[in-house]
Amino acid sequence: MGTMLQSQGLKPGQQPELLNITQPELIRDIHRQYIAAGCDIIKTNTFGANPIKLAKSDVEKVVCAGVTLARDAAGKKQVALDIGPTGKLLYPLGELTFEDAVNCFAPMVKAGVKSGADIILIETMNDTYELKAAVIAAKENSNLPVYATVTFDENGKLLTGADVVSVIALLEGLRVDAIGVNCGSGPSQMQKLISTFREYSSLPLIINPNAGLPKVKDGETYFDIAPEEFAEQMKQLALLGGNILGGCCGTTPSHIKALIKKTQAINPHAPQYKSKTLVSSYGGFVEIGESPTIIGERINPTGKKLLKQALREDDFDFIVEEGLNQKDCGAHILDVNVGLPEINEEGTMLKAITALQQVVRLPLQIDSANPLVIEKALRLYNGKAMVNSVNGKQESMDAIFPIVKKYGGVVVALTLDEQGIPAKAEQRLKIAEKIIKNAKKHGIDKKDIIVDPLTMAISSGEDEALTTLNALTLIKNKAGVKTVLGVSNVSFGLPARDVITSSFFLMALQNGLNAAIINPCSQSVMNVYYAFNALFGNDKNCTKYIASQIQMENGSNISDPTLVEIIIKGLSDESYEAAKKLLLSTAPLDIINNHLIPALDKVGNDYETGKLFLPQLLMSAKTAKSAFDAIKEHLKKTNSDNGKKDTIIIATVEGDVHDIGKNIVKVLLENYGFNVIDLGKDIKAAKIIDAVKKHNAHLLALSALMTTTVANVEKTIKLLRIEAPDCSVMVGGAVLTEEYAKMIGADYYSKDATGAATIAKRFFENMA
Repeated sequence: MGTMLQSQGLKPGQQPELLNITQPELIRDIHRQYIAAGCDIIKTNTFGANPIKLAKSDVEKVVCAGVTLARDAAGKKQVALDIGPTGKLLYPLGELTFEDAVNCFAPMVKAGVKSGADIILIETMNDTYELKAAVIAAKENSNLPVYATVTFDENGKLLTGADVVSVIALLEGLRVDAIGVNCGSGPSQMQKLISTFREYSSLPLIINPNAGLPKVKDGETYFDIAPEEFAEQMKQLALLGGNILGGCCGTTPSHIKALIKKTQAINPHAPQYKSKTLVSSYGGFVEIGESPTIIGERINPTGKKLLKQALREDDFDFIVEEGLNQKDCGAHILDVNVGLPEINEEGTMLKAITALQQVVRLPLQIDSANPLVIEKALRLYNGKAMVNSVNGKQESMDAIFPIVKKYGGVVVALTLDEQGIPAKAEQRLKIAEKIIKNAKKHGIDKKDIIVDPLTMAISSGEDEALTTLNALTLIKNKAGVKTVLGVSNVSFGLPARDVITSSFFLMALQNGLNAAIINPCSQSVMNVYYAFNALFGNDKNCTKYIASQIQMENGSNISDPTLVEIIIKGLSDESYEAAKKLLLSTAPLDIINNHLIPALDKVGNDYETGKLFLPQLLMSAKTAKSAFDAIKEHLKKTNSDNGKKDTIIIATVEGDVHDIGKNIVKVLLENYGFNVIDLGKDIKAAKIIDAVKKHNAHLLALSALMTTTVANVEKTIKLLRIEAPDCSVMVGGAVLTEEYAKMIGADYYSKDATGAATIAKRFFENMA
């Protein structure tokens, strides 16, 4: 739609959605062209019609008009209400809260339903948290089918770090009706993504690529794949298993007509059921069943005095460090239980989840006896969590299963009921079968049930361990579900507990245990884990076993981290005090050069190589800023701040209302010590040049994220060369490429924030 409108005279900065009101015939005619080309589904011109980009009073009017125009053109064909991202990062990365995001999408959905949409299509999402907010808004305000597509980068990642399987886990957990990819690239670049979707997803697959990549000629943006070439590439994706084919940026009616002609003889692939048990976070997933899964048990106040104290004092840095410790020791998932009678469990759980998900990429297991706490936590959680727990009591199943059906999750099912914990393994199997049957009535598949046969202490009965192991085997073989145990319970009340726990852990693994809730920082327990995997062929070339032994030999300084480690880990509350302590013996400039900059360089390099993702990058930047604050206070007190900093002007060009990328770049540049003057978004070229001259800036950073506004980058650079020729310019943004940057006369191009920081450092070093 944007490309078509641009060809019809849409000006940079003009909001396409408002044309539903001001030029309805133009919009209706574009829809009719696609219907004539053979489309089955027409997307409304409502992509950015949300309360952030439009006046609240205009949202319903614009959306209703958009759906009506599409309906007029579509006839008996279907109309999809098109919902795109807000352009904002959600808290804690940005200022927009999760509930505010839900409330932002809700009026669009209500207006779409009111005006007769057939489908809700959420597209071009690059953050799982915003994606989840949009899906929840769609589900809570309509009964329409919900389709969702996301935009991956060249490495198969979303902006905030999620990979294909993480997206699948989230969306299938939220029970959308079709999933897939759109925008970002042409068809050929999507082949690997489609193969992964087909391997992991049970849902119909949507494929909506661009007509290649954007190019610029004579100041006009165009896309480099012609209709016939587009159709041939789409044919290959249809053969791979695409169910709903279409086009995004640059795909004209001619592209769609050629696509239909090329693929109409292909028999569609019916989506195949996948039995994979997946949990996910914003930036990763765990498949339970591939090899034994370690669930870290240490964020649970039972028997832990220091954690109890931290919970009472709202010391979430302690909880985060505990999570990082367990991750470093080998945990795959973190159990989170904050149940203390004297605290507000709901509020504390939400704070703990938020704190952990800022720093730790591991999926979480929400652990509570209170269904309300579980519901609030699952709503807030960014991913598909484990849920601990449900049991065979009807009251428990009636409370937990509707929550899991709405938000998704893998449920830990305890084999106890109204009569308590059965003494015999066969009775525990019957409870497991009862839970599985009841879950199915709620639409929850057995792949999302993981049964806990319950570990009892052998100090209370010599047969308890064998009963649990027998139940484990029966449940795996007869109920056909995966299993989990709280392993350390077996040694309760005994001396040298690790000896018993480790031995029982090995026995359980030999009986087919899929997941263990244990202390991953116990060397004896983890020795069993790594040795078992090596012996059972789960560890190729014994690589992980060898690495674990080296790590244990070298020890760890996690409990007493340096400022560099604090910044890398993103422990912002600790960095201020650590910097103040260093200032007692170290010069401020030495702290910056020998601690802050190396830490940021390490984080930046890990971000570039895919070892960590945007949330960790921003948390490390925030942590470095806390240390900088301590240094600045010290300099003011000692009157040694000369105030000299290299200045960078940064702005999003005229017509572009997106500022996610620019804001990320700003944060990182500031934490490298640059004086960053942020002019904001939708800034005219003249205003940008005025700021360059006023501040005598030697480097200008320009951002553009929309195809309709890339021409304004070139316009700004041309004016800069006339008015401030001594200033260099760096450009970046989703629609810009290095090739285009050179064409329009930019001095530098960066694809992300860490690249921008590297360019700025080198630029000013060369000036010195």
